[in-house]
Amino acid sequence: MSETPAQAAQFLALAHALADLARKETLAAFRPAGGISADNKRAEGFDPVTAADRAAEAAMRALIEAERPEDGIHGEEFGIKRGSSGLTWVLDPIDGTRGYMSGTPTWGVLIALAREEADGPGAPLLGVIDQPYIGERFWGGFGAAGSLGPLGERPLATRPARKLSEATLFSTFPEVGTSAEGAAFARLSQVARLTRYGMDCYAYALVAAGQIDLVVEAGLQAYDVAAPIAVIEAAGGLVTDWQGGPAHRGGQVIAAANRDIHAEAIALLNG
Repeated sequence: MSETPAQAAQFLALAHALADLARKETLAAFRPAGGISADNKRAEGFDPVTAADRAAEAAMRALIEAERPEDGIHGEEFGIKRGSSGLTWVLDPIDGTRGYMSGTPTWGVLIALAREEADGPGAPLLGVIDQPYIGERFWGGFGAAGSLGPLGERPLATRPARKLSEATLFSTFPEVGTSAEGAAFARLSQVARLTRYGMDCYAYALVAAGQIDLVVEAGLQAYDVAAPIAVIEAAGGLVTDWQGGPAHRGGQVIAAANRDIHAEAIALLNG
């Protein structure tokens, strides 16, 4: 199945409408006096979920079910609804809930459209990364990529090739995955010119926008990576697992601005 230009435009319009809904829900509860309370989804450790996470996903699911009831939905907070169209929407209503709770502006809303496969969403066709507080949105898919924000509307294009020793590397947490994964990341970080942390999905947007070279993470879910994959690939970059295979189901993920720096980073990650 190949989407026509008219269908692609309809899908993109719906993705923007979903992002608009999520903006409204997340901003309504952002930075209240006294801070944001959250429930913990883990018996051990801390995996927060707020009322805004749930409200934003519920609003997006309701619009999808009204506009395209035959499509599937794979969301972080309310799980999986199988569809009959062969397409599924992959939703993370607040990627970076810890940042959201802390009042930082680096969390975001992730929306992707993918083929529906028997065991989960396939490779994404379309993705949106939206940062409601600063009003910046990045999208990519069906052969186009762009952004709209405080600096106006801009095309997206990743950075040209450069040596890893001149590269900027991001990850959300300094402790990347298991001890072995952390050691692999440390090898990479020691060679990169600059390593920064804590940006959640916004770091992937920076790859697509041509500002940084690499994002390397582990322990991700499909809803964490589907939208970034679509945006970065449409902008000319690539996203794989640490062995160079598909990353759309999550796990170990490396997002790179180009194939040269991807190859150099992969070699270090694998020792």
